[in-house]
Amino acid sequence: QVQLVESGGGLVQAGGSLRLSCAASGRTFSSYTMGWFRQVPGKEREFVAAISRNSGDTYYAASVKGRFTISRDNAKNTVYLQMNSLKPEDTAGYYCAASSFGRATGGSQYYNSWGQGTQVTVSS
Repeated sequence: QVQLVESGGGLVQAGGSLRLSCAASGRTFSSYTMGWFRQVPGKEREFVAAISRNSGDTYYAASVKGRFTISRDNAKNTVYLQMNSLKPEDTAGYYCAASSFGRATGGSQYYNSWGQGTQVTVSS
């Protein structure tokens, strides 16, 4: 498994931007599909975005498509989530995850390594 550490969360006004980072340990980062999920206390975890091993395939939840961009730098073992035009409903804990599945996927069952999360709060 790969160890994941998220950073970049914080408090931002509606309409603002944040960039989340997720640093992975180990030498096999490039072999993993990476995803971002989010969760609000008391609600189920929600898929946000995913990116395949070589960045050739990305997949977004409808609620964030056109506002969020997932990218990765395999040389730095890092995956990013650029979040623009943030809305109060984007407020959640954001988690990155790694999957051995070959394609970008939104199914959390395909992800077997998870970070501890970073909080994003969007004020109205």
